[in-house]
Amino acid sequence: MKISYNWLKQFIKTDWDSEKTASMLTDLGLEVEGVEKFQSVKGGLEGIVVGHVLTCLQHPNADKLKITTVDLGTDSPLQIVCGASNVAAGQKVPVATIGTILYDKEGKSFEIKKGKIRGEESHGMICAEDELGLGDSHEGIMVLDEKLVPGTPAAKVFSIENDEVFEIGLTPNRADAMSHWGTARDLRAGMLQNGTNVELITPSVSNFNIQKRTLKIDVKVEDSKLVPRYCGVTISNVKVGISPAWLQNRLKAIGITPKNNIVDVTNYVLHELGQPLHAFDASKIHGKIIVQNAAEGTKFTTLDDVERTLSSEDIMICDEKGPLCIAGVLGGKNSGVTDNTTTLFLESAYFNSVSIRKTAKRHAINTDASFRFERGIDPSIAEYALKRAAILIQEVSGGEITSDIVDIHPKKVEDHQVFLNLENVNKLIGQQIPDDVIKKILVSLDIKVNSISKVGLGLVIPAYRVDVTREIDVIEEILRVYGYNNIGFTQKLNASTSHSSRTEDYKIQNIVANLLVGNGFNEMMANSLTTPAYVALSDSLNESNNVLMLNPLSNDLSSMRQSLLFSGLEAISYNINRRNYDLKLFEFGKSYHKLLSGYQENNHLTLLMTGDRIQESWTTPQKPSDFFLFKGYVLAILERLGLNKIVSLPLNTDVFAEGMVYEMGNSTLVEFGTVKKSVLKHFDIKQEVFFADFNWSAILKQISNNIKFTEISKYPEVRRDLALLLDNKIEFSQLFESAKKTEKALLKEVNLFDVYEGKNLPSGKKSYAISFILQDNAKTLTDSQIDKVMSKLTQNFETEFGATLR
Repeated sequence: MKISYNWLKQFIKTDWDSEKTASMLTDLGLEVEGVEKFQSVKGGLEGIVVGHVLTCLQHPNADKLKITTVDLGTDSPLQIVCGASNVAAGQKVPVATIGTILYDKEGKSFEIKKGKIRGEESHGMICAEDELGLGDSHEGIMVLDEKLVPGTPAAKVFSIENDEVFEIGLTPNRADAMSHWGTARDLRAGMLQNGTNVELITPSVSNFNIQKRTLKIDVKVEDSKLVPRYCGVTISNVKVGISPAWLQNRLKAIGITPKNNIVDVTNYVLHELGQPLHAFDASKIHGKIIVQNAAEGTKFTTLDDVERTLSSEDIMICDEKGPLCIAGVLGGKNSGVTDNTTTLFLESAYFNSVSIRKTAKRHAINTDASFRFERGIDPSIAEYALKRAAILIQEVSGGEITSDIVDIHPKKVEDHQVFLNLENVNKLIGQQIPDDVIKKILVSLDIKVNSISKVGLGLVIPAYRVDVTREIDVIEEILRVYGYNNIGFTQKLNASTSHSSRTEDYKIQNIVANLLVGNGFNEMMANSLTTPAYVALSDSLNESNNVLMLNPLSNDLSSMRQSLLFSGLEAISYNINRRNYDLKLFEFGKSYHKLLSGYQENNHLTLLMTGDRIQESWTTPQKPSDFFLFKGYVLAILERLGLNKIVSLPLNTDVFAEGMVYEMGNSTLVEFGTVKKSVLKHFDIKQEVFFADFNWSAILKQISNNIKFTEISKYPEVRRDLALLLDNKIEFSQLFESAKKTEKALLKEVNLFDVYEGKNLPSGKKSYAISFILQDNAKTLTDSQIDKVMSKLTQNFETEFGATLR
């Protein structure tokens, strides 16, 4: 946001330099990111003075040149060669002296130097209008008022305005400061706290008078919730033209290009008071003004000559024939002010901020008006701003006020009421601020003290402070005006330590993250906002459980995610499209669900893997990642967290082509598997993807806070292998559980290291090669003990599974 210092001084009379003012504004929370110089004419006409042409003779060596002597108010006149046809003795002219910097139309500078032109010396330059930047004419030199005194600086003659412009990084919550008036209010509060007593000067509208009542335009507002206030007035016999220099300079200083006197006034009042206005050509309004929602699909051409398709949620300013303007956003092409306009309908309104924001985002329009309406303007100044604009329009374009002001304001927007506990003020700020100082600050911010008690103050917050609705907001206001820099620090530093469980969420996350990163995974963070259409990819998700945004940025980001899978697949698709095929990703995140009893958030850890196991290299053949490698990563996480007593079950869902689930007690810890091709197709992924979804809340509950220490055995372990012929239906997990039950004391590990099916085996059979690790923590095992255990295992496998030794 740009703020002109000269403009600001119309509200506050101050002799502070710009640096001091910028520092004060920054301390108040209106951070000044830079201060730029502005001159209504580039260069400020520095070095240009009034000259009196004493003589004008023909150049002896050039028919189109003349030699002049010019009095510049110095001891002796100067000789200047001039090529203008209209130069003559006795004229008062602008002269650029030696060393003066001038600028061409492209803004490039050039210096006036002493030189010879066709053999005759020239000590300056008599200037034309365009050479000084005062206009576009180059028909001849400028001839000035003959009463001017030679040597008078041209900057005084042409009232060149020099200004300083603050570039303020305005935060979205400070809607009240989006104008020169709003900035002046804050600056006044800061100056008062600083001991500088200043008055806030507001533009007077006492000159507003209705000359005639010859052009009345009725207004009808369909929905007062969307349009709480709507004001309008007609102005007749205006003359559209170029704005006066003062108005153009004000707008140019803040980066706005002047258009015509009517539009310039509406822009001026917008940036002066923060109230957007719109001027209609009254002759193009048929019947009355109707403020209503558009019919779905209506075509409408805006001022930027773009045809837009309207939504039924768009607020439109219409007449009896159709739409004229997108309310609070952008005017229509066929109802705006043109050079031929003579009658105006001037609008000043207060629109629902949410509705305007939706419309602006829907049509991808960002205007100064929508920027302010979206954030919330002051509903109380609609009529005042209308009068201010009407007076200025009469001043710059003539005209007469030809109707009473229409002010549809069925229900006043109420001020906020907040109770301020003084003890809370001092507790949160950390420093005792005197009660009288607090009251003084509140009054300087237009916050009324409605009641006073021993405990605190009952306050009335003006409606334009949309960001101040709670006690903490008021305390923040007090602090920023009192000054963050004025809060002292004690010499004593107090610190405290708190006991933290080893199973704190963040600690467990760090343990798992370190494990995954060590295994080549990268952490990702996906947007929790997604498209509601993703629920159709899984029968386990329900559209009715979608948590929808009230004010979405787009349709693709209008719902909170119910699953972390789809945002992960988006990331994989994005990488694959950029030729990054080998991926290992993990994310700690939440899913969001709407239930009959309210809303629910679930914590998750998800893993995604696709592509080859290792980076391509000439030393190692490429091998794609597979289900069992992925399963190993899942088990590694559970084992690292000490979750060993898990039960594995097959998992068949509409998301996984094949999968497994690990449970512990009554809790599901993780579901993982190979993502179905039908799901991958939706994201244009053609390679295999593995996905694991950990129920993070359940995992945290299962982790024990107790640590068990076991001495490392002094005695050797023994390995024995068995090659078993089994039915195809038998799974390794069944053999594993049977072995553990058969020998609980000595059997430490059971591992499947080879599987064979095919040639030389009976039909329906397969071969398992299994290793068994045996160990006694008290003594060295003997051959007889080992043989006894292995015999018992073999016998059980034969009895339970019909296994035979190969």
